[in-house]
Formats: sequence, C-alpha cells, structure tokens
Amino acid sequence: MNKLQQTARAVVLATLAWSGGAGADAVTDWNEIAVGAVSVGRPGAIGIVDLGLVQAAAHDAIQSYEHRFEPYYAEVPNAKGSKSAAAAAAVHGVLVGFYPSQAATLDATYTAWLANNGLTGNAGITVGEEVAARYLPLRRLDPNPLPPPFVGPDPPEVGKWRPTESFNGGPPPGPPPSFAPMAFPWVGSFDPLTLTGPARFRAPPPPDLTSAKYTKDYDEVKALGALTGSTRTAAQTDIAWFWADNPVAIWHRGMRTLLQKRGVGIGNSARLLALASISAADAVITAWDSKNFYVIWRPLTAIREGENDGNPDTAGDTTWQPFLNTPNYPDYTSGANNLSGAVTKSMELFFGRDDISFELSTTAVPAIKKTRQYSSFSAAAQQVVNVRIYHGIHFRFADLQARKQGRAVAEYVHDHFLLPISQ
Repeated sequence: MNKLQQTARAVVLATLAWSGGAGADAVTDWNEIAVGAVSVGRPGAIGIVDLGLVQAAAHDAIQSYEHRFEPYYAEVPNAKGSKSAAAAAAVHGVLVGFYPSQAATLDATYTAWLANNGLTGNAGITVGEEVAARYLPLRRLDPNPLPPPFVGPDPPEVGKWRPTESFNGGPPPGPPPSFAPMAFPWVGSFDPLTLTGPARFRAPPPPDLTSAKYTKDYDEVKALGALTGSTRTAAQTDIAWFWADNPVAIWHRGMRTLLQKRGVGIGNSARLLALASISAADAVITAWDSKNFYVIWRPLTAIREGENDGNPDTAGDTTWQPFLNTPNYPDYTSGANNLSGAVTKSMELFFGRDDISFELSTTAVPAIKKTRQYSSFSAAAQQVVNVRIYHGIHFRFADLQARKQGRAVAEYVHDHFLLPISQ
C-alpha cells in the first residue's frame, strides 16, 4: 500500500470513529434479505462463499458512484441514478441468479422495496443489474458429477474422523442424519475469493493424541460439553443455546445493528459487509482445507473411543453424548471460529480499534438471554471459542487455531482488497 493510500485509509478510520444516527439503508436492508436467501438456498459453509460474492457486488455497485474504494470485480462507468437502487438491484440480481427457485419471492420483495423507497424505475437499477450480470459467472460451483461420499479412512483409524450418530433435538434446521458422510468436502478445494489458494493459511498439525495438550482439551470438552452430567454453569448453558442459532445470521445481525447505530453511510457499510463476507468466505475455505488435510475426529468419537486411543490419561465413555448434535465434518479446524475470527478482525480493522461496544442477538428459542453486549470484538470471538466446547462438538485446540486462521485471512483481505483510492 502506498503513502497516499495509507493517508486515505487513516481518514476513513477517523471518520468511522464517531457514532452517528441510526437507521436502515439499502445495504443493511439487502444484507438481511441476502442472509435469509442464502440460508435457504445453500445452507452451511458453502453458502458463506456465495454471501461473500453477494456483498462484494453491493460494494461494487455503490463504488460505481462514490469512487472512494477499489471495486472487488465490477465497477460500472458513468453510473446514473441512485446508488441505493443500484445496491438493491445488484444484490437482487445475484441472489436470483444463484437461487432461481427463490425468484418469485425475491422479485416480490424487490418490487416492494423499490416502491417503498421511491426508486421504482430509477436509473440506478440498470447499474446494479450490470454489476449482478458480471458477478454471476464468479460463483464457486459444486463439482459435477459429485465425488463419492467421504466417510473417513476405511477401515476407521484411531484419531481420524468418521460419521457420527445424531440424537434428538439440535439447532435449526435440525441435526444431520445419523452417520451422514462429510458435508460438501469440495469446499476445501474451492478457488478462494482473495487468497492464492485454499492452503494459504492451512493450520499446523494438531496435538498428538498422547500429548498433555490433547489430554487437557479432551477432559475439558468431556466435562463441559456433555449433554447430561456436565460441569457447565447455568450461564454457560444459556450461552450455548444463544450460539445454537446460525452463526452467520448472528454476526450479520450484529454488523447491521452496529452500522446503523454508528451512521457510517451506505458506502462504508457496504465496504465493511463486503470485507467481512469475503474474509469469512476464504476463512471457511481455509477451514475445510484443514479439515480435509488432517481429518481429525470429533469429541463424540474420541470420548467413546477414549480407551482405545493409546493415551492412558483419557478415560473413555461409550455412552457420552454432546450438548448439541455433532456436525458431519472433521473437527480440525472449527468453521464457526474461522468465521468469527474473520468477521471480528474485519470489524476491528475497519473501525481501527477492537474495544468498541456492540451487541449480538439470537433467534434460538431455548436461549433465555436473546441479546448480549460485548465490550470488544475480540471478546465476542473468545466466547465462540468457548461455546463450541460447551456444545461438545470441538476441542479447544481446533477452536483456537481456527480463530487464528480467520484473523489471518481478514488481515490479508483488508491489506489487499477494497483499498482506499487516492483522490
């Protein structure tokens, strides 16, 4: 980054440091619509990659007018009309292109939104439609034909992932089928949105099964993450329920609320949501690369096989169950913590500081406390590290390394993409 870009970046950070008025805008409105569409159209880690492109398109549509930050891919010259209309049209166009089965619902929402905001027929719609058309070929597609289902080594190996049993209950949309194969293993081979390759930030090897670190983390998740007989406090259990909601939805709700409260303007809002979303996309690809490379077993398997792991200090329990159903992919590294590391680091870099108070909310029905306040972005990220242990679905070493990966991805993205343009 040259000195002029550094100066421009410093001005941007200074502008964002104050708190302005609240209110929804085209960017936050359509972010909420996009998160809902993605969660239906391509749920799970694979949808996070789609969402990265959706938010990048919104950013590019607005920068076709503002020319303050570099576009990710598609700037439209001589843009006319409203940038709000352009942002809405860009997001709508990408969503309909990605999820044609939702076209009727999305079209109705779009028509009503334009009418309610006095933008029906606005020239900005054409700008957004052009951005969307240029984005559609960028989508990371599933392989065709799909590869054979991956179920871990055959025969099963000690320390290696294998499909796990599911139990009653679990967060929406419910538990995976019992003994389901790995979900979308090809995500780990996707071409990232920004990185030079999916292995750019691959995790180092996890601790050996006989190590003191593994033993400590094994005992911790066995105690804190158990469905019954757990050492969790009531407060920790409520935190566990809070994060039983879709973490993508939680983080995007939080970002929307923060942006609306601080009144940073739709150009800056679009940039943060784009930076956080493309960072999250590449962080998830990074997580799946590590999952595929190491294929480490989940606590459910590890604890039930504790007497057979070669470690005399890991007492096994063949009846142990986790608090939440175990997702159907390997433990190392944690996708949720890659996501949270990427999003929180993106917010920290965007605002130029970590110690900003903000709130997150959940729609998880069993959670007693639906809204939680955090004194910093890193405090929220630390809670996600802990909560996956309360859920009984990750070892701490998988959470910590994932958060580190997500933060590294976000730093890379922030230093190389959507940079301030020297005026």
